[in-house]
Amino acid sequence: MLKTILGFGITTIALFLFIPIGTLAFILSLLGLRKAMSWAVYKIVQTWAKSIVFITGCKAEVEGINNIPKQGGVCFVSNHVGIFDIVFALAFIGRPFGFIAKKELLYFPFLNIVIFLLGCLFIDRKNIKKAIKTIERGTNRLRKGDALLIFPEGTRSKGMGLLPFRPGALKLATNSLVPIIPMAISGSYEVFERDFRVHPVPVRIVFCPPVNTAEMSPDERRHGLLEQVRSSIDGALVKF
Repeated sequence: MLKTILGFGITTIALFLFIPIGTLAFILSLLGLRKAMSWAVYKIVQTWAKSIVFITGCKAEVEGINNIPKQGGVCFVSNHVGIFDIVFALAFIGRPFGFIAKKELLYFPFLNIVIFLLGCLFIDRKNIKKAIKTIERGTNRLRKGDALLIFPEGTRSKGMGLLPFRPGALKLATNSLVPIIPMAISGSYEVFERDFRVHPVPVRIVFCPPVNTAEMSPDERRHGLLEQVRSSIDGALVKF
């Protein structure tokens, strides 16, 4: 229970401390310093994420860090076990990245600023036209050298194994022709969501070898890529 209270307490304090920093970073990003502000905000959020991992007492085993390109557009494709997946991604990916967030998060004060500055995109899944525009913005960002994280299952598996990938889930990567880094997260559901109390469980994060979409034929990208990425993630998952 103490770990749970500490985790929520530090998150709340960090969010309030971020208000002046985030507001300034938001203004500077609008004045043309978005990339610099993205790095600054990421480093702050990464520090928070690592502190949360430390507080939980989880033994995080991370493999394949060398598979992550230090620069250039890249699309991380991960299974989605639970809400702690984002915490572990922020702690260990090691470079600024955004992710596709539900539009509802746009209405959370201060949290929406953090998400925006990280380069995240808000998507309205009920509005196809708006969703397509969001994908187009994400594609442009990847082409410009940004990094994005997507969860192709579309929902949390809650420890029930790898779910089927949604058709078209890899559009961001195939439209921009950037490398895909399959990312496998095991054990994160047991950290908190099983009974909504923090547990110091083992967690394993694997960054698999990159899949170079630019070297694939259009037919391979349409028909074989989804299964190739899914198989890579599935093979790296473990059961504790």
